[in-house]
Amino acid sequence: MIGKGKAISHTRASMSYGWNQEKDAQVVYSQNITGENPKEVSTEFRLTQQLNENCQKNTLSFVISPTIEDGKNLEKKDLSRICNQFMKEMKLRDRQAIAFVHKDKKHKHIHLYVNRVNFKGRAYNDSFIGKRSQQAAEKVAERMRLTTVRQVQWEKEHNLQAIRAEIKRRHELTFRQFKPRTFKDYIKGMETNGVKVIPSINKSNKLQGFRFEFDKYNLKGSAVHRSMSGGNIGKRLAGEKGMSHFLKNNTQLKLANKTVELSTGMIKTIAKNIIKKTISKGLDMGI
Repeated sequence: MIGKGKAISHTRASMSYGWNQEKDAQVVYSQNITGENPKEVSTEFRLTQQLNENCQKNTLSFVISPTIEDGKNLEKKDLSRICNQFMKEMKLRDRQAIAFVHKDKKHKHIHLYVNRVNFKGRAYNDSFIGKRSQQAAEKVAERMRLTTVRQVQWEKEHNLQAIRAEIKRRHELTFRQFKPRTFKDYIKGMETNGVKVIPSINKSNKLQGFRFEFDKYNLKGSAVHRSMSGGNIGKRLAGEKGMSHFLKNNTQLKLANKTVELSTGMIKTIAKNIIKKTISKGLDMGI
């Protein structure tokens, strides 16, 4: 579950958004208010806020978002409990507050509005409110046995490791199966093996590298493995054929429905590698 928070000044406009029936909004929590629409509630907030005229951003706006899977099983009473527990964690129990749940997207989320000014005219300290909101949401999620951000991050990272490994495996398989010598051949081979290769083309219409799309993930080549940067793929394509042979077939490429050239950086990387190989080969032969 994710928690976000900030202090705002446009109370009525924000509440009107939260209460918008077109978004299938439903009030799930309220405290110390009697109003039945945005105008009435914001008026109640304003009457209290007049006790502290120095506080300009006098309303606290929070968005609390359970994961999609958790959200499917949360009823109104559960959402109300989330708000109640969140208010406790943030030490906001003595203030006016109202919360709505939005279901217009598949990701169910709560908009919670709290009067920053209490009935004694004291303004709530909003220092690091974003970070504190997330920490409060984490504690509430743990208490209610909901998925925390840390769990999501852990699962995502472990899934990502598996995705990287699988893309790299198919990359190696493509070279073994098809022995490509051009970027076009490589892209075709990878797509045969179920990985979509997306060229990264700069404003000068030059190829800089590639992104790899697999199982809903879209990763930069170097983020999959360092051997999968554009330059390193180029080195491998060049192989033993030499720079002139490589450039003859790869100087101008038709990729993403446009003709592009290799970037200067990529050409230098590939050329440097071929020179190293040539020198090494000469040394091995005793030249």
